[in-house]
Amino acid sequence: MGRKWNNIKEKKASKDANTSRIYAKFGLEIYVAARKGEPDPESNRALKVVLERAKTYNVPKAIIDRAIDKAKRGAEENYDELRYEGFGPNGSMVIVDALTNNVNRTAAAVRAAFTKNGGNLGVTGSVAYMFDAAAVFAFEGKSVDDVIELLLEADVDVRDVVEEDESVVVYAEPDQYSAVQEALTRAGVAEFAVAELTMIPQTYVSLSGDAAAQFEKLIDTLDELEDVQNVYHNVENED
Repeated sequence: MGRKWNNIKEKKASKDANTSRIYAKFGLEIYVAARKGEPDPESNRALKVVLERAKTYNVPKAIIDRAIDKAKRGAEENYDELRYEGFGPNGSMVIVDALTNNVNRTAAAVRAAFTKNGGNLGVTGSVAYMFDAAAVFAFEGKSVDDVIELLLEADVDVRDVVEEDESVVVYAEPDQYSAVQEALTRAGVAEFAVAELTMIPQTYVSLSGDAAAQFEKLIDTLDELEDVQNVYHNVENED
């Protein structure tokens, strides 16, 4: 798959920053996943995956339990899963995933974030076709060859295993998230720097000067929106 995951350091840093906002987003995601089926991760794959992801961010057990208990009580809060696609400065591309109980509020907030920061919203499909959905794991302490061998022994299919930023990075299909995570854990991987379901751009762009500053402000504004869960883009990080 080549050099696709170029923000490992950024993901590592995000674990130590804005923890209250990250925990709140996971709490909502856990609640929504628990409502999709049984509030039991053994019988609810969506819930199992989000709980596994939450572990990599050290989401407190109290937050997890509160979200699941809320679903068990049959709370009537309904959330829509929305995806927005748009363009930032100099043709950069952005995907925004949201969970919201007020579609009009979220649409207006996302549109305003783009408009005020040199971007514009596109129609559905205008950007997503340039990204690939993937499960991505990054960790240290093993070689690429060792990881390939252990995944083969576990009969787990992956797209690629490479070394990036002094970490081993495993790329897999989204529906293989749990299988890959379980295989790596059984093989002794105790901590993941990254364990995500994400959207990886097929090509990257570089920004500089005012365009880079404007783009950073756009992403920060989107990230801070209450209803936004994830933001993906194709701008290459500079060291």
